[in-house]
Amino acid sequence: MNTLELAKERRSVRTFDGKPLTVQDREAVAAFIESIPNPFGLPVEFILLDAKENGLYSPVIKGETLYVAAKTEKAPHSEEAFGYSFEQLVLFAQSLGIGTTWIGGTFKREIFEQAAKIKGNEKMYCASPLGYPAAKMSIIEATMRKGVRADKRKAASELFFERDFSTPFKTDDKILSDALEAVRIAPSAVNMQPWRIVNDGSAFHFYLSHKKGYNPDGEWDIQKVDMGIALCHFMNIAGGNLTVENPGINTENGVEYIATVTI
Repeated sequence: MNTLELAKERRSVRTFDGKPLTVQDREAVAAFIESIPNPFGLPVEFILLDAKENGLYSPVIKGETLYVAAKTEKAPHSEEAFGYSFEQLVLFAQSLGIGTTWIGGTFKREIFEQAAKIKGNEKMYCASPLGYPAAKMSIIEATMRKGVRADKRKAASELFFERDFSTPFKTDDKILSDALEAVRIAPSAVNMQPWRIVNDGSAFHFYLSHKKGYNPDGEWDIQKVDMGIALCHFMNIAGGNLTVENPGINTENGVEYIATVTI
């Protein structure tokens, strides 16, 4: 998969044509979700759920017939691991022409969790419909996209830095440029783009710039799921090894160290 090209092509789809996935596409997705690794080494289990059979729906989504949910044990970095693995599926679906949209709040969570058989310490941070985009967006979808400025992204100078948070990072390296651009245009909750990256030699330190109100049950933070998405885009292109050892760079209030990728 070419992560940058898929990221450029993809948009969140909330209006589907009502047709189920073809047998070939469903089998391809089922095979892909059998084993999706993440650099945190935390298992993420995926479940395909028939919308009608399980009574699943979202008021902002139309024409869907299938959802995919995932679950993982609550643990340090489980949100990031979930985001990383789930975004791999989102990118794979895009490569097949299958539409997706991350949903974490615009649905009845308890119904989805029951269908996914969530138990004990397991968490289902997000889910997504899977289907073919309709020829025309619904009014709800068009309004939502306008409301979150879905086609706008922050400039690279606001997201990527050198040594500390005062100097924007610049590079002539095409692989790094592509990796950072893939991060810049990645999806995030309400298009907040909470990721910040500080480069120090071969190390790229990932930070989360927190916004209030993004931990639905007080036990987890959906913006950490967003960080997993950013790490997925970056590592798919640039590779590298992930570690979690705070480099001690001074940060503003609300900015949290997440992980380091060393190339």
